[in-house]
Order: sequence, then structure tokens, then C-alpha cells
Amino acid sequence: MTTQDLQLLKKLCAVQAPSGNEHQMKEFLLSYIHQNKKKWKVQPQIIEGEDFQDCLILVFGKPRTAVFAHMDNVGYTVGYENNLIKIGGPKAKDGTKLRGHDSQGEVHGKLHYQIKEESDNVKEVRLTLKCDRMVDRGTPLSYSPIFIEDENFIQSNYLDNRLGILNALKLAETLENGAIVFSAWEEIGGGSVAYLAKYIYEQLNIRQALISDITWITEGIKHGKGVVISMRDSGIPRRPYIEKIISIAQNAKIDFQLEVEGSGGSDGNVIHQSPYPIDWCFVGAPEDNVHMPNEKVHKYDFQCMHQLYKELMRKL
Repeated sequence: MTTQDLQLLKKLCAVQAPSGNEHQMKEFLLSYIHQNKKKWKVQPQIIEGEDFQDCLILVFGKPRTAVFAHMDNVGYTVGYENNLIKIGGPKAKDGTKLRGHDSQGEVHGKLHYQIKEESDNVKEVRLTLKCDRMVDRGTPLSYSPIFIEDENFIQSNYLDNRLGILNALKLAETLENGAIVFSAWEEIGGGSVAYLAKYIYEQLNIRQALISDITWITEGIKHGKGVVISMRDSGIPRRPYIEKIISIAQNAKIDFQLEVEGSGGSDGNVIHQSPYPIDWCFVGAPEDNVHMPNEKVHKYDFQCMHQLYKELMRKL
């Protein structure tokens, strides 16, 4: 990764975009696109507006394949009396720094685990915000930024899915034919991909999709072994499409790992459940410390991820 890539990633990780609050990321992306698109090989058509809510589509040339990258992140919603309700599946520890903005200005506080009730060795835990004031109900909160980089690893809040977005923006620099779709609500199970799939199928005649997202380190997936091609999670992509992707990776001599899981999901699951015959496959780097403030990804795995996406967008 170049210094420029790391600087952009750090900026992306600092944008607050918990599910339902993606408009801040959309505004960041539109600003970045307008500032940089003149340097890109092909000038994209930018599709956005009321019919797309806070989502965004870039169309390059004559697209055959769409890359989906979700903009949202996990976090918390402030409830009554500074109680917190999870957005998606955050896994932060007690004392984690949180931030947001309400009618009184900036919000800065810490996550606090409070035992509400304990009986028969079962603990019921209430999440609260330790703050010097009451925060407006409904205020979305995100992890305060952390960014640590060394020779091999990056650790930061929200590498899921800021690395997926970075991959898409780097693709945009040289992409000749393809679409890049920035989606919303992925961390809470989707909500935008159904109408985005409808648009790319009916208006752009796209029948192939790649999910630019971050997966998990598991017993079968390791750091530094290459990009992950997911053969299945809770959704099962069509086998001929997966085999085509694997063949392209093998021919390009790009290191990859095959993931086989029984749970989890992505924007691909929503495509799968849509009425449109769009093939999809999750292709992304793996991370440790999932949904925590210090998510950890090996630089080589992201490098392999981006190399494979460039090959796939040329050859699929």
C-alpha cells in the first residue's frame, strides 16, 4: 500500500457512518470523486439522488460486472437515559471511546457494561454511555478513530468496510468497463441492495457482482496468505461463477484462500434473495478483532485483494 493509500484509508476510517447514517460517507465519497476523477482513465457516470437514498453508483464504459462496497459501520444508538442499543454487531470492550453529534454539539463518552440483573449464573447486561451530560435520544455513535500501521499490518476502527471502499476507489482509477456500487445498511442485514440490484440489472444489463468487503480470520483463514474467495457463508453463490473466479486467480498467480462457512453474510445474500439472476461472490481480505475498535488486516492480503479485483473486472 502506498502512502497515499494509507492517508485515504485513515480519512475513510474517521468518517462516522453507522447504519442509517451513511449520508456522511456519501458526501465524503462525492467530494473525493469530483476532486480526483479527472485523473481516472475513464470518466464515470455518477448516479445518485432521491431514488437511491444515500447510495451511489459509478458507471464506467460498458459494464458487465458490478462491485458492491457497503458504506456503513457498526455502532450504537443512544436510547433513554444514555442507555445504548447496538447497531449491527459491535463487540467493543468496556471503556471503549465513542463519539457522535447531537443538538448540543459533539458527543464524547465511553462504553460502560452494567450488570442489570443476575440470577442462576445468568447475567443481563445493560450498555450505557459514560458521558458528562445526557445525550439526545436517537443519536448514533461510532468508535473514536484509532489508526496503527506497521510493516505488515494495519489496525483501525472500521476496516470493515473502509478497506472495501478503498479497493473500489483504487479500481476507479483504471477501470474501463464496470460499475461500482456504494450500498447502505449492510451491517443490519441490508435494505438498499434490492433496489440497487434492480437498477443495475434493468438499466445496465449487469448480471455479475463482486462483494468488496472484509471477512474473518478463522481456523481455515489466516493472515498473510492472500485474498479470500468465499465459496459460501449463510448464502451459497452459484458454483460455475465461483469456479470462474478461482480460475482467474490461479491463472494470474494471485495468492488466495478459499472460505467455507455456515454463517455470516454480506450484500451478496441480498442479491441472492432478489428476483434478479445476478451471480455474486464475496472476495475480500480477512481481519482479526471483528467489529472491534482495533480491527486488524495484513497489508499483503489487501494487496492480493486489489490485484484480483483488477483481473476480475477485466476478464469476467
